[in-house]
Amino acid sequence: MADAEPAAARPTNRRKVREGVVVSTAGDKTAVVAVVERVRHPRYDKTVQRTKRLHAHDEANDARTGDRVRIMETRPLSKLKHWRLVEVLERAR
Repeated sequence: MADAEPAAARPTNRRKVREGVVVSTAGDKTAVVAVVERVRHPRYDKTVQRTKRLHAHDEANDARTGDRVRIMETRPLSKLKHWRLVEVLERAR
């Protein structure tokens, strides 16, 4: 057992990061982000778009509807919020 690595050298699971468009900012410190995922259909091999609406924590309330943002997975903050806003990539025009 002399070749065993120390516990600190083990790789940790990284948090998921997604990019999407803010579709709602009605809640206080919350932004609803629509994330588009492109997947191949298992039978027909056509590329299909699937949209998921994720609730993200926006501490500064700086996201606006239409903004392109990056969000990161985090611990559950409420019933629906399991993501947090990392940065605003592009402002809505």
